[in-house]
Amino acid sequence: MGRRLDGWRALTWRERGQLARCALGLSVIHAALALLGYRRTHRTVEALSRRRASHPASAAELAAAQRLARLAAIAGRHGAVEATCLRQSLLLYGWLRRRGLAPQLHLGLKPGGGPFQAHAWVELDGQRLLPGDAGHLAFRNQQGQM
Repeated sequence: MGRRLDGWRALTWRERGQLARCALGLSVIHAALALLGYRRTHRTVEALSRRRASHPASAAELAAAQRLARLAAIAGRHGAVEATCLRQSLLLYGWLRRRGLAPQLHLGLKPGGGPFQAHAWVELDGQRLLPGDAGHLAFRNQQGQM
């Protein structure tokens, strides 16, 4: 409990607010996936986060996106619902689109001889937002697209 409290104290007031919004958003995504399934939830996130034009991320926007991804991961571990990487990625994807950015949502797996490990992550301008997303390969359809 002491480590969690220290972590909370280390956050700025703005980050605490973002963390609370992440926890709430992850609960909504969790419910949407349970009720609608992945495809309809993904379409809904895209419809709600649609912007006319997107722009490449500046260095400051990329750093902010990485901080937001970190906060979503924290909320996913300590929130009201078990927020898997898919839930966290859908939330982050929608929020970055609302900010006028062009994130890519990827679904894939970790290659190797071990057990099957599916994973979801978000990239912004070709950069994965969390270090734990490295080493995963995205699924591709027959046309080479996700």
